[in-house]
Amino acid sequence: MIKKSDEKIEGLIEALPFIRQFQNKTLVIKYGGSAMTEEGQETIILDVILMKYVGMRPVIVHGGGPQIDRVIRKMGLEPKFVDGLRVTDAETMRVVEMVLIGEINSNLVSLINRHGGSAVGVNGKDGGLIKARKIEYAKSGPEGIERIDLGQVGEVVQIDPRLLVTLEEAGFMPCIAPIGSDEEGHTYNINADSVAGEVAAALEADKLILLSDTDGILDGTGHLIPTLNRNRIRKLIQEGVISRGMLPKVEACLRDLDGGVKKAHIINGKVPHSLLLEVFTEKGIGTEILN
Repeated sequence: MIKKSDEKIEGLIEALPFIRQFQNKTLVIKYGGSAMTEEGQETIILDVILMKYVGMRPVIVHGGGPQIDRVIRKMGLEPKFVDGLRVTDAETMRVVEMVLIGEINSNLVSLINRHGGSAVGVNGKDGGLIKARKIEYAKSGPEGIERIDLGQVGEVVQIDPRLLVTLEEAGFMPCIAPIGSDEEGHTYNINADSVAGEVAAALEADKLILLSDTDGILDGTGHLIPTLNRNRIRKLIQEGVISRGMLPKVEACLRDLDGGVKKAHIINGKVPHSLLLEVFTEKGIGTEILN
């Protein structure tokens, strides 16, 4: 009996002759904390290494929200959020750097290299990769506009891709922790989806792929929407169908399209070989976003 997953892999095998069209193409892959399960991590990494072997240029941007929360709670503290944004005081920022750079980035690089890849871990402060600024956050309340200090939470001002291009041309796979700094040297915690979008635009990537813990963008009845364009996305946002944690992902995709990236994808990183199935099969398994 052939399982559904087997049928998908058969479709992937049939697509192998067409893989050469992706040679020397840059793909930016955002590997999120919610999709970063221990049991699925090795499969994702093996898929990325395969992409590299067939001539593609994968670049990984990773998150780590659940892992940061775990460490903060072990310290006897409770994570604080405002509209989904982490309130990041100086102590929390130290935890963010420790987890993202010292734990997650290091482990991903080690796993890639152990399986035959050649990865280099970087963060936004390395080589001036990510120039950032503090987010000035304001929200509407019963008494008007309320300005909220989120601490060391930043947004991308500019990506300097020279370090990434140098690594790519030398045959290395960049693995990026989403931390940046401003001209005064202040460090900022930045949303990983936003960083992935900005990096993809700066590198003029062929694709941006966001790995999530959902199948993609769902309609009002919970069914997957295979393909979306900019106008339909705006309508779904207005209707409240796209909201909360999906908003920064969609905004990153739209930023990419503005920057010249051809396609953006939101897929379920918990599905085995989801990367290969999305890129190398005609139908894919997630949501593809086009202009």
